[in-house]
Amino acid sequence: MMEKERGINRVHLTWQDIEELIQRLLGQFPIAANYDALLAITRGGIVPSGLLAEALDIRHVLTASVQFYIGEGESIDWPVFLQFPSDSLLVRQRILVVDDVWDTGKTIMAVRERVEHAGGQPELAVLHYKPARSLFPEARPDYYAAVTDDWIVYPWEPEGRLTPLPTP
Repeated sequence: MMEKERGINRVHLTWQDIEELIQRLLGQFPIAANYDALLAITRGGIVPSGLLAEALDIRHVLTASVQFYIGEGESIDWPVFLQFPSDSLLVRQRILVVDDVWDTGKTIMAVRERVEHAGGQPELAVLHYKPARSLFPEARPDYYAAVTDDWIVYPWEPEGRLTPLPTP
């Protein structure tokens, strides 16, 4: 479902939409995509990471908690790594880095740089790629399911899910 608000197209995705995006991503991976680990960028990358880890049979799943955005359209200049795997888990490892969206690219590029600095070999995967907003014109994700300029509302986000039941 799409709605327009303040000149921004907001696209609300369903779980069926997510399954289709994951299938598109899976079709892009090499047949022998032997990753040593998957690195999920929290919070948006957690659900796609779980789905990809299951489909690709990746059992070593790590998380990177990176803060760039304070709210919709509000960002900070430099990443704050709230949690990140130790270098010893990344060195000489093929790491599939997963997030929901490449908007400006700052978050996933900061994670990629940190993995490379640790001696790992990152490959980047996102559900949505926004090249028009990217601050890295020379870079792009290795794998992406769709290109968009819209504001995507995923079903796991607060405005995309059902209202919680009241507690008894």
